[in-house]
Amino acid sequence: MEEKDTNKPEQEDQYEKICYICRRTESKAGPMINMPGGMCLCHDCMQKSFDSVLNSGLDFSKIQNMPYMNMNLNDFSNLNIPKPEIPQKQKIKKKSAQEKPALNIKDIPAPHKIKASLDQYVIGQEQAKKVISVAVYNHYKRIFARENGQESDDVQIEKSNILMIGPTGSGKTYLVKTLARLLDVPLAIADATALTEAGYIGDDIESVVSKLLAAADNDVERAERGIIFIDEIDKIAKKKDVSTRDVSGESVQQELLKLLEGSLVEVPVGSNQKNALSPMATVNTDQILFICGGAFPDLEQIIKERLNKASSIGFGAELRDKYDNDPDILSHVTNSDLRKFGMIPEFLGRLPIVVTLRKLTEPMLVEILKKPKNAILKQYIKLLELDEVKLVFEDDALEWIAGEALKRDTGARALRAILEEFMLDIMYEVPKDPGIGTVVITRGYLEKNGGPRIEMRQ
Repeated sequence: MEEKDTNKPEQEDQYEKICYICRRTESKAGPMINMPGGMCLCHDCMQKSFDSVLNSGLDFSKIQNMPYMNMNLNDFSNLNIPKPEIPQKQKIKKKSAQEKPALNIKDIPAPHKIKASLDQYVIGQEQAKKVISVAVYNHYKRIFARENGQESDDVQIEKSNILMIGPTGSGKTYLVKTLARLLDVPLAIADATALTEAGYIGDDIESVVSKLLAAADNDVERAERGIIFIDEIDKIAKKKDVSTRDVSGESVQQELLKLLEGSLVEVPVGSNQKNALSPMATVNTDQILFICGGAFPDLEQIIKERLNKASSIGFGAELRDKYDNDPDILSHVTNSDLRKFGMIPEFLGRLPIVVTLRKLTEPMLVEILKKPKNAILKQYIKLLELDEVKLVFEDDALEWIAGEALKRDTGARALRAILEEFMLDIMYEVPKDPGIGTVVITRGYLEKNGGPRIEMRQ
């Protein structure tokens, strides 16, 4: 065994500084400002201190007993100032990116493995899972080819961003969250409704990349392999017949073009706002996978109008109500339908892969209740297991819950709302009686024709 060199001084770079005010570490808040007395302040806290002083309107020249206000901060080192209580230094966490070798083609799971992993969490939406699995696999193969110099000058692999279209509660956001967790890559979820044109109140376009950098622990190299999911993308559609300036519609689509295509973006490190004190980092969005999702309400009507125009007159004509009850009506969507909805053609051209999700049916909702690894029923069963009580749901009860969720027309989100409503009394009353062994949820209880079946311990 090698003996440690006791004469070698302890390296300071093994520890990271902690802000004296907010207690954030240097890896979270960015580079620190060294103050007299051994204190360290992050740029955010320093800026807030300056703002509070300036906004208070104090004139320090009129304050007595403050002879050192015009002195340099370095002069305070000679004064006998009692040192404040400084938090202990915290060891810097070793970055996994430094330990891991370069991206290997064997590390990228094949499309069928990605889909098999998604099947454990997401019910249905087979075509959507297949398309996303292939798109993600090709995207990371593109990164591998570039990092290892296997991309020739003649053949340049272009980035394939994804546009997800589906009704509310069909699993768009959940699908992306599950995908990022399985691939172990940083994920940033941004809401398009908060984005506005530069110069107006709201989030700038660069804030989307800033969230990804924060999710990657301010590691630029790791962030450039991440995924950005922009939700509610249909809310930035071009407004029709608007006399005022559309600062959250078409202009936001135009500013998103540079991010989707790939460009160098300067974003603040450890802060969401650009200021003179915040350090900046340059992120290349060329290797970031962008997934945009939205419900696109009334898009079905646009598709039906286009399909019905193709119907002819006579015995061979198609019925005008043929597509009224079609659950896969969104699968017939084209770029012309999306342009009519309000999306500009340049924006759609940078989202070449279009994925449509089906509206959930009653059998799919029943499976969502009980089949996924983190199904809602399994969560309630686990909660009551901690009280040593067994929870059982009858099949008729599950069918009633699924049917009621369909009536609410909010997708899978309605399932938890219904269960929360009916499980409230059970979760409140069961811990009162230690003799309860089993609780059976029946359809009669859900229809308010009785209570749940209680079985006592033997």
